[in-house]
Amino acid sequence: MNRGVYPGSFDPITNGHLDIIKRSARVFDEVIVAVLINPDKSGLFSVEERVELIERCTKDLTNVKVKSFSGLLIDFMEQNKSKVIIKGLRAVSDFEYEFQMALMNNKLDPKIETVFMMTNAEYSYLSSSSVKQVAMFGGCIKELVPEIIIGDIMKKVKQYNRGFNINK
Repeated sequence: MNRGVYPGSFDPITNGHLDIIKRSARVFDEVIVAVLINPDKSGLFSVEERVELIERCTKDLTNVKVKSFSGLLIDFMEQNKSKVIIKGLRAVSDFEYEFQMALMNNKLDPKIETVFMMTNAEYSYLSSSSVKQVAMFGGCIKELVPEIIIGDIMKKVKQYNRGFNINK
């Protein structure tokens, strides 16, 4: 089976992420969206919430699975019998970082390959961080994230803002 793994934090998933997932689902027999558990980072959404949001956004893609992981990506790859990492690129700055990561992953496991997908120009400016910032200051995120999760993001941002006395 031709299985690709698309790793990331997805806090939250954006339309750019979803575009890469949909395009990957046309290329691979199966795509695993691997949500990273980073103990050094506290996200807006818990890992379980991020997995659930992505599952809702990809429910119509029958060859897409969503799992969380911690530790080395290559260990996750081995556990899930995949040899291909899928990475989305927005700009040259993304390439420099992702190229280094691809070389490190290949050094740790020479059987691992990384496939880079250029983002759709429509989403080249988009990041989870920018979505969170726009939402936290009351901006419209309608065309930035899948519509099905806008309510979840706004509810979470409202809770977050209350904790920091922003936009009460």
